[in-house]
Amino acid sequence: MKTNQSWGGRFSAQPADIVAQFTESVSYDRELYAQDIAASKAHAQMLGQQQIITKDEANALVIGLDQVLKEIEQNKFNWQTSLEDVHMNIEARLTELVGDVGKKLHTGRSRNDQVGLTFRLYVQDAIKGWQKALLNLISVLMTRAEEHTDTILPGCTHLQPAQPVSLAHYLLAYAWMFQRDYLRLTDCLNRVQISPLGAAALAGTTYPLDPESVAAAVGFQAIYANSLDAVADRDFVIETQGCAALIMLHLSRICEELILWANPNFGYLELPDTYATGSSIMPQKKNPDVAELVRGKTGRVYGTLMALLTTMKSLPLAYNRDMQEDKEGFFDTNKTVVDALKVLAGMLQAVKFCPPRMAQACQRGFINATELADYLVSKNIPFREAHHITGQCVSLAEAQGVKLEELSLESLTAICPQIGPDVYTYLDLHNAVARRETPGGTGPKSVQRQLQTLKTWIESIRPQVQS
Repeated sequence: MKTNQSWGGRFSAQPADIVAQFTESVSYDRELYAQDIAASKAHAQMLGQQQIITKDEANALVIGLDQVLKEIEQNKFNWQTSLEDVHMNIEARLTELVGDVGKKLHTGRSRNDQVGLTFRLYVQDAIKGWQKALLNLISVLMTRAEEHTDTILPGCTHLQPAQPVSLAHYLLAYAWMFQRDYLRLTDCLNRVQISPLGAAALAGTTYPLDPESVAAAVGFQAIYANSLDAVADRDFVIETQGCAALIMLHLSRICEELILWANPNFGYLELPDTYATGSSIMPQKKNPDVAELVRGKTGRVYGTLMALLTTMKSLPLAYNRDMQEDKEGFFDTNKTVVDALKVLAGMLQAVKFCPPRMAQACQRGFINATELADYLVSKNIPFREAHHITGQCVSLAEAQGVKLEELSLESLTAICPQIGPDVYTYLDLHNAVARRETPGGTGPKSVQRQLQTLKTWIESIRPQVQS
């Protein structure tokens, strides 16, 4: 393979074919074409404004770059691996279109700061895509929660029955997780949207550039503070990968619950046919493959994060070719996160919850035991003593094979004389849920407050997500 790099003047021989194949990146970094062209247009316009090139030359570059963009989007562009990467492919075609003026585009910049800005723009766009998908998923969770404010199921700790909660409260727990993911990404954007253009290779440049105008043109709020750091930094993509890992962690947790709940031993939900698969040998099977794949793909996102951390951990300043390895993994992460968020939202919209089965499950495990302890506290019994008395009542109910509320008043008063007939009101599961109206609790008023808070938040940020 013959090469035609931008740096060939120093060399008397072309790289070996295996070297050219090993070092090329255009086979995958062509995905950055739109961001590279946007950054190059901003750079060209700035060169014209600063009179480093003429206004006519700047206009010719912008027009030529628009033509290149059009060719790529119409699948008429001839990508050449001999030109090494997306940046040189675009510049070479630009020069074919506009002549020697195309060779002036790179004035005052290096591929080091060029790729830094291009990739930051790509990461920014990925984040905004994730946020849009997160917002949709949160909305789906809220809609399903509103349908099930009166549905009660056993809340668990250690995967053991603990206390009754509403299904609405359960679903909103995940809505809040995904809201944190959204907010975390918003904060991350503050460090992604910093333009390195003007740092050049590592030391800055002697040309009278205006880096602030380039940053403003691409929608960034700040520029680099140190040229060495500007081209050496990949914190922005590592941090974004970390955010992606947390998104996938939360997706994996809810998928694990859906997988368990779809098992007939739980039976809390029925998977829609459109989001399940069958078995090649067992005709009765409806497998939760979609949820399992989301759970499984979490590992590949974690792997990309660890790979990039490992790549960067001992690199000296400034740019090193190792940093080329930051892109393929992130491209994969971007697709994985968007697809996982969309597929889970669709599955949750279509899933059929089974309230009778949840109610049936509430009859096992003495999930109203804490209610009895709280009742005893209301009778002026210290909580630790009330806890012990309740344990005795549970032991008696277990021995008799009955639920707590099925113990006779005589049996209860034999254990604790302060227990009266009003205890059965406390032991009712719907009453138990309704009493928990502390902030963030499972009580219906608290759930409505949560829903309203989320609705208000969504309405406040929806315009910027849609823009």
